[in-house]
Amino acid sequence: MTDKTLRTLAVDIGGSGVKVMVLDKKGNPLTERDRVKTPKPPKPEPILDAIASLASKQTFDRVSVGFPGVVKEGITYTAVNLDPDWHGFDLATALSQRLEKPVRAVNDADMQGLGAVSSQGVEAVITLGTGFGFGLFLRGQLVPNVEMGHHRFRKGETYEEQLGRAALDKIGKKRWNNRLKRAIASLEHLLNYDTLYIGGGETKHIDFELPANVKIVPNVSGLLGGIALWKD
Repeated sequence: MTDKTLRTLAVDIGGSGVKVMVLDKKGNPLTERDRVKTPKPPKPEPILDAIASLASKQTFDRVSVGFPGVVKEGITYTAVNLDPDWHGFDLATALSQRLEKPVRAVNDADMQGLGAVSSQGVEAVITLGTGFGFGLFLRGQLVPNVEMGHHRFRKGETYEEQLGRAALDKIGKKRWNNRLKRAIASLEHLLNYDTLYIGGGETKHIDFELPANVKIVPNVSGLLGGIALWKD
């Protein structure tokens, strides 16, 4: 097998779904995205089972995983929208043993950003889904595990509490969009970013004109960024 034939299984673990896709060496999709609902309760073993089931239908040489929480050296430290059992869980090692392939794991918003950024200046990524993911990049280099979603935004609540799916369901699209406008303005004043990318399943509810330096990216970016984890 040559380096050019390496196939990477990209995995995106979310609060509502677990998705996979196989990428070629350049990060181009070789398969369609496959998905199953996130197991309930979303503990490590059931989610590993779900990934293994999806992986069994694919041919690949290595694995990249995006996880909704802080990840350091393949170990997960937070998982607000999953289960406390993830704290201190060695995801990379456990999945590598299960699939018998090398595995690298990062925060899911960081992985989505790796699939979206242009490597020009300061770029930020937010993901709107079950929670509120965030990634920060300087000239294409990731600043890992910046958990903006769990910092206070307004009225004593965090970005995630104000803009996660539960908030959208509770307050409706109009008020949620008004909050999102304020969040974008807040993040621009804080970071002075050149470009902000917005991904995640709830982007379909955005109904206002975004600033010129804010772009919506497709959900598949969360998988396409998986190839960048192997660029040493």
